[in-house]
Amino acid sequence: MRNVSNANNSDGAVEDIIDALSDAANEQDDVALGTIRDAVGHRGYGPFLIVPAVLEVTPIGAVPGVPSLLALIISTFALQIALGRKDMWLPRFVENLSIGADKLQKAVKKLRPFGEKVDHWFHGRLPILTSDLAIRIAAVAALALCLTVPPLELVPFASSLPMSAIAILGLAILMRDGLLMLAGYAAALIAVAAGYGFIGL
Repeated sequence: MRNVSNANNSDGAVEDIIDALSDAANEQDDVALGTIRDAVGHRGYGPFLIVPAVLEVTPIGAVPGVPSLLALIISTFALQIALGRKDMWLPRFVENLSIGADKLQKAVKKLRPFGEKVDHWFHGRLPILTSDLAIRIAAVAALALCLTVPPLELVPFASSLPMSAIAILGLAILMRDGLLMLAGYAAALIAVAAGYGFIGL
Protein backbone atom coordinates (compact mmCIF):
# COMPACT_ATOMS: atom_id res chain seq x y z
CA MET A 1 0.00 0.00 0.00
CA ARG A 2 0.98 3.63 -0.45
CA ASN A 3 -0.18 6.34 1.93
CA VAL A 4 -1.23 9.48 0.08
CA SER A 5 0.36 12.71 1.25
CA ASN A 6 -1.95 15.61 2.08
CA ALA A 7 0.54 18.19 0.80
CA ASN A 8 -1.10 20.69 -1.55
CA ASN A 9 2.01 22.50 -2.83
CA SER A 10 1.92 22.20 -6.62
CA ASP A 11 5.20 24.01 -7.38
CA GLY A 12 7.16 21.82 -9.78
CA ALA A 13 4.69 18.99 -9.18
CA VAL A 14 4.77 17.45 -12.65
CA GLU A 15 8.54 17.70 -12.99
CA ASP A 16 8.80 16.12 -9.55
CA ILE A 17 6.80 13.12 -10.79
CA ILE A 18 8.90 12.86 -13.94
CA ASP A 19 12.08 12.95 -11.86
CA ALA A 20 10.72 10.20 -9.61
CA LEU A 21 9.97 8.00 -12.63
CA SER A 22 13.43 8.65 -14.04
CA ASP A 23 15.08 7.78 -10.73
CA ALA A 24 13.10 4.54 -10.53
CA ALA A 25 14.18 3.60 -14.05
CA ASN A 26 17.82 4.32 -13.22
CA GLU A 27 17.83 1.92 -10.29
CA GLN A 28 16.89 -1.32 -12.08
CA ASP A 29 16.48 -2.98 -15.47
CA ASP A 30 12.76 -3.61 -15.01
CA VAL A 31 10.54 -1.31 -12.95
CA ALA A 32 7.65 -2.94 -11.09
CA LEU A 33 4.32 -1.13 -11.14
CA GLY A 34 4.33 -1.23 -7.34
CA THR A 35 7.64 0.65 -7.39
CA ILE A 36 6.15 3.31 -9.68
CA ARG A 37 3.17 3.67 -7.35
CA ASP A 38 5.44 4.18 -4.36
CA ALA A 39 7.67 6.63 -6.24
CA VAL A 40 4.89 9.06 -7.18
CA GLY A 41 2.40 8.71 -4.32
CA HIS A 42 3.87 11.50 -2.18
CA ARG A 43 2.14 14.08 -4.40
CA GLY A 44 -1.41 13.12 -3.43
CA TYR A 45 -4.13 11.49 -5.52
CA GLY A 46 -3.35 13.14 -8.86
CA PRO A 47 -0.36 11.00 -9.89
CA PHE A 48 -2.36 7.79 -9.46
CA LEU A 49 -4.53 8.92 -12.38
CA ILE A 50 -1.90 10.80 -14.35
CA VAL A 51 0.95 8.30 -14.55
CA PRO A 52 -0.87 5.23 -15.95
CA ALA A 53 -2.99 7.42 -18.26
CA VAL A 54 0.05 9.22 -19.66
CA LEU A 55 1.95 5.95 -20.10
CA GLU A 56 -0.88 4.82 -22.35
CA VAL A 57 -0.33 7.69 -24.78
CA THR A 58 3.42 6.99 -25.00
CA PRO A 59 4.89 4.11 -27.06
CA ILE A 60 4.34 1.84 -24.04
CA GLY A 61 0.61 2.01 -24.74
CA ALA A 62 1.06 0.65 -28.28
CA VAL A 63 1.61 -2.88 -26.93
CA PRO A 64 -1.62 -4.91 -27.32
CA GLY A 65 -3.40 -5.36 -24.01
CA VAL A 66 -1.48 -2.60 -22.24
CA PRO A 67 -4.24 0.06 -22.54
CA SER A 68 -6.75 -2.29 -20.90
CA LEU A 69 -4.27 -3.18 -18.17
CA LEU A 70 -3.59 0.49 -17.48
CA ALA A 71 -7.34 1.13 -17.42
CA LEU A 72 -7.68 -1.62 -14.82
CA ILE A 73 -4.96 0.00 -12.72
CA ILE A 74 -6.61 3.42 -12.99
CA SER A 75 -9.99 1.90 -12.11
CA THR A 76 -8.50 0.36 -8.98
CA PHE A 77 -7.04 3.69 -7.90
CA ALA A 78 -10.10 5.73 -8.94
CA LEU A 79 -12.44 3.58 -6.89
CA GLN A 80 -10.24 4.02 -3.82
CA ILE A 81 -10.04 7.79 -4.39
CA ALA A 82 -13.83 7.98 -4.74
CA LEU A 83 -14.13 6.15 -1.41
CA GLY A 84 -11.66 8.52 0.23
CA ARG A 85 -8.98 5.93 1.00
CA LYS A 86 -5.55 7.19 1.98
CA ASP A 87 -3.67 3.96 1.30
CA MET A 88 -3.50 3.12 -2.40
CA TRP A 89 -3.70 -0.63 -2.92
CA LEU A 90 -3.01 -2.77 -5.98
CA PRO A 91 -3.49 -6.52 -6.35
CA ARG A 92 -0.19 -8.31 -5.80
CA PHE A 93 -0.06 -9.66 -9.35
CA VAL A 94 -0.42 -6.12 -10.73
CA GLU A 95 2.19 -4.72 -8.32
CA ASN A 96 4.69 -7.28 -9.60
CA LEU A 97 4.18 -6.51 -13.28
CA SER A 98 7.07 -4.53 -14.68
CA ILE A 99 8.05 -2.10 -17.43
CA GLY A 100 11.48 -2.14 -19.03
CA ALA A 101 13.59 0.68 -17.62
CA ASP A 102 14.64 1.71 -21.13
CA LYS A 103 11.02 2.08 -22.23
CA LEU A 104 10.19 4.06 -19.12
CA GLN A 105 13.16 6.38 -19.70
CA LYS A 106 12.04 6.99 -23.29
CA ALA A 107 8.58 7.91 -22.02
CA VAL A 108 10.10 10.22 -19.41
CA LYS A 109 12.21 11.94 -22.06
CA LYS A 110 9.12 12.65 -24.15
CA LEU A 111 7.16 13.93 -21.16
CA ARG A 112 9.76 16.24 -19.63
CA PRO A 113 9.21 19.30 -21.92
CA PHE A 114 5.48 18.95 -21.33
CA GLY A 115 5.98 18.81 -17.55
CA GLU A 116 7.99 22.01 -17.52
CA LYS A 117 5.21 23.88 -19.34
CA VAL A 118 2.41 22.47 -17.20
CA ASP A 119 4.10 23.47 -13.96
CA HIS A 120 4.38 27.02 -15.31
CA TRP A 121 0.86 27.35 -16.74
CA PHE A 122 -1.53 25.74 -14.25
CA HIS A 123 -2.10 26.68 -10.62
CA GLY A 124 -4.98 27.07 -8.19
CA ARG A 125 -7.83 28.53 -10.25
CA LEU A 126 -11.50 27.95 -9.23
CA PRO A 127 -10.49 26.04 -6.07
CA ILE A 128 -14.08 24.97 -5.35
CA LEU A 129 -13.77 22.55 -8.28
CA THR A 130 -10.86 20.78 -6.60
CA SER A 131 -12.39 20.35 -3.14
CA ASP A 132 -12.37 16.89 -1.55
CA LEU A 133 -15.89 16.23 -2.87
CA ALA A 134 -14.95 17.46 -6.35
CA ILE A 135 -11.93 15.13 -6.37
CA ARG A 136 -14.15 12.17 -5.53
CA ILE A 137 -16.52 13.11 -8.36
CA ALA A 138 -13.58 13.34 -10.76
CA ALA A 139 -12.48 9.88 -9.65
CA VAL A 140 -15.92 8.52 -10.52
CA ALA A 141 -15.65 10.17 -13.95
CA ALA A 142 -12.23 8.56 -14.44
CA LEU A 143 -13.67 5.18 -13.46
CA ALA A 144 -16.43 5.57 -16.06
CA LEU A 145 -13.89 6.54 -18.73
CA CYS A 146 -11.86 3.41 -17.96
CA LEU A 147 -14.84 1.27 -18.93
CA THR A 148 -14.61 2.62 -22.48
CA VAL A 149 -10.96 1.62 -22.96
CA PRO A 150 -11.22 -2.16 -23.67
CA PRO A 151 -13.60 -1.82 -26.65
CA LEU A 152 -11.73 1.23 -27.97
CA GLU A 153 -8.45 -0.67 -27.84
CA LEU A 154 -9.66 -2.54 -30.93
CA VAL A 155 -9.38 0.73 -32.89
CA PRO A 156 -5.81 2.07 -33.31
CA PHE A 157 -5.12 5.03 -30.99
CA ALA A 158 -8.79 5.35 -29.98
CA SER A 159 -8.16 4.37 -26.36
CA SER A 160 -5.87 7.39 -26.02
CA LEU A 161 -8.93 9.66 -26.02
CA PRO A 162 -10.40 8.58 -22.66
CA MET A 163 -6.89 8.16 -21.24
CA SER A 164 -6.04 11.75 -22.19
CA ALA A 165 -9.19 12.95 -20.43
CA ILE A 166 -8.23 10.96 -17.32
CA ALA A 167 -4.75 12.47 -17.41
CA ILE A 168 -6.24 15.98 -17.50
CA LEU A 169 -8.52 15.21 -14.55
CA GLY A 170 -5.55 13.83 -12.62
CA LEU A 171 -3.51 16.88 -13.50
CA ALA A 172 -6.30 19.14 -12.26
CA ILE A 173 -6.27 17.28 -8.93
CA LEU A 174 -2.49 17.50 -8.72
CA MET A 175 -2.33 21.21 -9.53
CA ARG A 176 -5.52 22.08 -7.62
CA ASP A 177 -6.73 23.88 -10.74
CA GLY A 178 -10.50 24.02 -11.18
CA LEU A 179 -10.32 25.48 -14.67
CA LEU A 180 -8.24 22.51 -15.71
CA MET A 181 -10.85 20.25 -14.08
CA LEU A 182 -13.48 21.76 -16.37
CA ALA A 183 -11.19 21.08 -19.32
CA GLY A 184 -10.93 17.46 -18.15
CA TYR A 185 -14.70 17.07 -18.13
CA ALA A 186 -14.91 18.63 -21.60
CA ALA A 187 -12.24 16.19 -22.82
CA ALA A 188 -14.22 13.35 -21.23
CA LEU A 189 -17.36 14.31 -23.16
CA ILE A 190 -15.38 14.51 -26.39
CA ALA A 191 -13.80 11.11 -25.68
CA VAL A 192 -17.17 9.48 -25.05
CA ALA A 193 -18.72 11.02 -28.15
CA ALA A 194 -15.78 10.00 -30.31
CA GLY A 195 -15.80 6.54 -28.74
CA TYR A 196 -19.41 6.00 -29.77
CA GLY A 197 -18.40 6.97 -33.30
CA PHE A 198 -15.42 4.60 -33.33
CA ILE A 199 -17.39 1.56 -32.23
CA GLY A 200 -20.35 2.42 -34.44
CA LEU A 201 -23.03 3.00 -31.83
